[in-house]
Amino acid sequence: MQPPMIAAIDTPFAGLTPDAVLDAAEALGLCPDGRLFALNSYENRVYRLGREEAEPVVLKFYRAARWSDAQILEEHLLAAELAAAELPVAAPLSLAGATLHHQGGFRLAVFPLCPGTAPDLDQPGARELLGRTLARVHAVGARRRFEQRPTLNASIARRARDTLLASALLPAHMRDAYLQTSTQLLEGIETALQAAAPLAGIRLHGDCHLGNILWQATGPLFVDLDDCMAGPRIQDLWMFLSGTEAEQQRQWREIMDGYDQFGGVEFNELSLIEALRSIRMLHHAAWIAARWADPAFPRAFPWAGEARYWEGYVGDLRVQCEQLADPPRVG
Repeated sequence: MQPPMIAAIDTPFAGLTPDAVLDAAEALGLCPDGRLFALNSYENRVYRLGREEAEPVVLKFYRAARWSDAQILEEHLLAAELAAAELPVAAPLSLAGATLHHQGGFRLAVFPLCPGTAPDLDQPGARELLGRTLARVHAVGARRRFEQRPTLNASIARRARDTLLASALLPAHMRDAYLQTSTQLLEGIETALQAAAPLAGIRLHGDCHLGNILWQATGPLFVDLDDCMAGPRIQDLWMFLSGTEAEQQRQWREIMDGYDQFGGVEFNELSLIEALRSIRMLHHAAWIAARWADPAFPRAFPWAGEARYWEGYVGDLRVQCEQLADPPRVG
């Protein structure tokens, strides 16, 4: 899930040339050997950096105006706490006593290059191992509270709705239909969250899906805590469920076989999956619209420039309204 700060900035990384990246690495004492490889990332810019007589590292340049320094440092603190608890996470390296650096008008952090493959949760025991690891992650996340990071709530979806309505990317002939459908969906989200209250919010990964996991011989390694936030534990679990209701029930049982060994999910959280899915659907479209001036986004999401995409999207939201009114159950 993307965070609530989705203000658009034209070409935010225009000055981040290969020379600028190498200069920043040199200034941090990383001794680059000139080998630089851009890694897949839309929100930030991420590079694998070769070094002279040293292991490669990963440089992450943060998008301007998205997070404050204090919010980024809370992300780094959570990652450091997880690493200190011997949990598999990509945590930023401390260089000269700092994890967040300012170079050439950009903010960046340096991470170890972590090996791993794409996870296959259908392998025997994989979901149980994932659940067990996530329970340990959440145990660390519950030790203290975020002071600066956002909290997962209906306001995120409401701001997303308003962002998309203000965007020229949404075709004029779809505005009324989108407004009506998204408003109905927001009402359902708010009803579901109120019915599940009170919820114990903890520090979460926040965007926990297969794309943010590397699978190693010992199990999952979590990367990219860029969207970490406060919220219910179910937020880090529901995106691993897919398929029919029966398939999701089986997947949930396998995850809980591991999760219950180190933690537990509150019963009232189980009804939130469709509400959380709805928030993600609203926010993802608004995120693309808000970032459209960044040249990377039209290249990555060319279909978002076509009216038929938005027609299909509003149709998907209508279906989601029905799902939210009568959600499938897990547990």
